[in-house]
Amino acid sequence: MSKSHHHALSFAGLIITVGIIFGDIGTSPLYVLKAITNAEPVRDAQGHLIEQGKLITDQLILGALSCIFWTLTLQTTIKYVIITLRADNKGEGGIFSLYTLVRRQRKWLVIPAMIGGAALLADGIITPPISVSSAIEGLSYIPSMKDIPITPIVVAVIVLIFVIQQFGTKFIGRAFGPVMMIWFLMLGTVGVYSLCNDFSILKALNPYYAYDLLTHYPNGFWLLGAVFLCTTGAEALYSDLGHCGKENIRVSWIFVKSMLILNYFGQGAYLLSKHSNEFINEENPFYMIIPEGFKLPAIIIATAAAIVASQALISGSFTLINEAIRLNLWPRVKVNFPSDIKGQLYIPSINWFLMFGCLGVVWIFRKSENMEAAYGLSIVLAMISTSVLLIFYMARKHWNPIFRYSMIAVFLVIEGGFAVAQIEKFPEGGYITLMIASLLIAVMYVIFKSKIIRNSIIDFVKIKSYLPILRKLSVDDQIPTYATHLVYLTSAERVDEVESKVFYSILEQQPKRAERYWFVHVITSDEPYTKEYKVTKHDENDLIRIDFKLGFRIQPKLDMMFKQVVEELVQNGEIEIKSRYACEYHHSDHIGDFKFIVIRKFLSNDNELPWFHKLIMNMYFFIKGRALSEKNEFGLDPSSYVEENFPYVLSKAAPINLKRSQ
Repeated sequence: MSKSHHHALSFAGLIITVGIIFGDIGTSPLYVLKAITNAEPVRDAQGHLIEQGKLITDQLILGALSCIFWTLTLQTTIKYVIITLRADNKGEGGIFSLYTLVRRQRKWLVIPAMIGGAALLADGIITPPISVSSAIEGLSYIPSMKDIPITPIVVAVIVLIFVIQQFGTKFIGRAFGPVMMIWFLMLGTVGVYSLCNDFSILKALNPYYAYDLLTHYPNGFWLLGAVFLCTTGAEALYSDLGHCGKENIRVSWIFVKSMLILNYFGQGAYLLSKHSNEFINEENPFYMIIPEGFKLPAIIIATAAAIVASQALISGSFTLINEAIRLNLWPRVKVNFPSDIKGQLYIPSINWFLMFGCLGVVWIFRKSENMEAAYGLSIVLAMISTSVLLIFYMARKHWNPIFRYSMIAVFLVIEGGFAVAQIEKFPEGGYITLMIASLLIAVMYVIFKSKIIRNSIIDFVKIKSYLPILRKLSVDDQIPTYATHLVYLTSAERVDEVESKVFYSILEQQPKRAERYWFVHVITSDEPYTKEYKVTKHDENDLIRIDFKLGFRIQPKLDMMFKQVVEELVQNGEIEIKSRYACEYHHSDHIGDFKFIVIRKFLSNDNELPWFHKLIMNMYFFIKGRALSEKNEFGLDPSSYVEENFPYVLSKAAPINLKRSQ
């Protein structure tokens, strides 16, 4: 389906939006109230029971429901659905899209962008296991299936989810909308059914009960770590803006939020009416409110919804990495397009990284209640990062200062509270996602910082000073013709300059005679889908530069793009490209061969760098050696591609004090 179709406000668009956008936040009723009420029993050194978990009381349940409602209202609805969705970059969303809108205001804004992007990727490792495990664990509520081992089924489902990524989701993607619609309707229906037990539970809409829980309930503040799980999908909601459009998201959120609230309140009403002043350790309120005869269908629907939620998060991770590559925040990796659906990507390295990460989470934690300890700690960092970037976006758009500062203050206070409450989870499993996020941040920082170091020492020269010698070389028949068209990739932003190593390659290393020399430069635009080019002639037909301006979501198929531009120049009569060495074997319109030269750098031994720069550069070349080559990144034909090695001398070593012996 086309992007414009997705963005049009229509019933079909709303169904698609429900399927793509709300999977993560939509599966949260599977585990949020369970995390709040199923505290682990506390025992002393001798094994005696000190605390048996959370006693079901009015204060606990009303306070928890109030916290959930106001978290969804303030954090998800106001911050993301109403405010953050306004920060769209030509229809695209996500933390990197937001960063491209504000990066010119402060150089350090790349830091929250990296933290937010890494945290979202780390979140992609915990969401599939906890969603799938929570769904399949419902089998324990069916007497005939309670002894079935859950972990092998969870592993099989997770492996299946990641294996099918390489084939695309063109066909199963059509079922996402209907599956999630059935899921949300089921949430609302069983919620209303359970609400019939006690409609007085609706008084939890009063924020007083949230205040009472956080201030008067024993250790009530720390329950925010579990409450936060109800809004973990909000950041993913913004990231998927480009798939459906803000209007579809805003309208469908009214339905989604209503179903979520009905289910949460239904669970609370059931607990207070059936289990007041009791402990429900190892029980899931979600499955407790489902009628006995409907439990198996509910488990099947919940599992399907968990698969859809996982699929949406994985696709979002692919999009995130593709943007990071274009913004020079991630090493070049292979990107595939498994279907003709615009924007659908498949990145093998990220796919398998996420899969093994998910399997590791299942292996370490086994059960969903154990996974809850690792969930949420990283995603709150992503939300705080988004809030920081929003400050500068609002300033750029000249929003009322009183409004923007007051709103950001509210968001940061809420997210700061969640972050502090999440600290309790650190020793119980939160350290895992933080370790993963830290590793990803380190990779992004190395790629970003190394470019700054490299750019500081690149020697650019004026092209016009080399034109006379290039003309002589081009017609010097004593030197064999290297190629009809010699094409160099350059990072020089000025059209009248090029790296000195390019002319070193042409003139010094091995004189490369060609009829025409081309310099090609690729600029990553702040807009997502820009596809523009500019032609600069330095010597009419003999030396021409092409600048491609591509959006950060466009795959740079440079070989194809370059030849298409050359054909257009020939058709427009802007250049005469017929070979001056044509012979009887050449067709009359023969244009000759193209040879792309890519200069691959390596760190020279003749360097004396500060220890930090040396560490960064060594890490950079280690990562680069395992990343995608320019040939594969730019889609260059192997038969027309030549790679040359060139040493990076960042800081010349001091001369060695040698003495000549007699």
